[in-house]
Amino acid sequence: MFPFFFDPTMMLLIPALLLAMWAQMRVKSVFARYSNVGSRHGTTAASVARALLDRFGLRDVPVNRVSGNLTDHYDPRDRTLSLSDTVYGSSSIAAIGVAAHEVGHAIQDKLDYSPLRIRNAIVPVVGIGSSMAFPLFFIGILFRGQMLMDLGILLFLGVILFHVVTLPVEFDASSRALRVLADTGMLSSDEITGAGAVLRAASWTYVAATVMAFAQLIRLLFLRGMFGSRD
Repeated sequence: MFPFFFDPTMMLLIPALLLAMWAQMRVKSVFARYSNVGSRHGTTAASVARALLDRFGLRDVPVNRVSGNLTDHYDPRDRTLSLSDTVYGSSSIAAIGVAAHEVGHAIQDKLDYSPLRIRNAIVPVVGIGSSMAFPLFFIGILFRGQMLMDLGILLFLGVILFHVVTLPVEFDASSRALRVLADTGMLSSDEITGAGAVLRAASWTYVAATVMAFAQLIRLLFLRGMFGSRD
């Protein structure tokens, strides 16, 4: 029998790991490329975000600056939009695309977009599942407790659901971003192409995370079959 700290099922994760590595390199590369291309209007990403929010009646949503690189996000809990240091004051096509994407999330929130509501609702469950699923499962292996293994898998299904629901949320926010940038004329058609490239590259990180989650689930099911039937 192989040692507990390694098992052949870990090989199932390799394709997902490679995809995740490629996605991270891709988004950094494309973002860096279009970060060096300024928009013709010269408007900063923060100003674009403010103008778009106001356009959609979201004047009460503040645009904050947060430290870090690509830490941009919209928080539906307190309805705040935060842009990272590399985006906030930049007038590059990449920065404006990212800012508009976050505005897309704010618009989803205002319109009560169903996938976003589902994702927000399951966040507490996902937090528990992501921290407890693997410990419970492997404790179940150690003590031959099928119930603990099944509970670990059940909790991890919540993580799977979170990733699956995240995909339409992110894709829709990017689509909204590109539409409003084009409709408002804040970016020209060729600039929209660059912003779209940035957002498509970013979307691959969510796809990779979902693939990794499913690979982990398959691994757990394999291990459940291997250890769950032992005498």
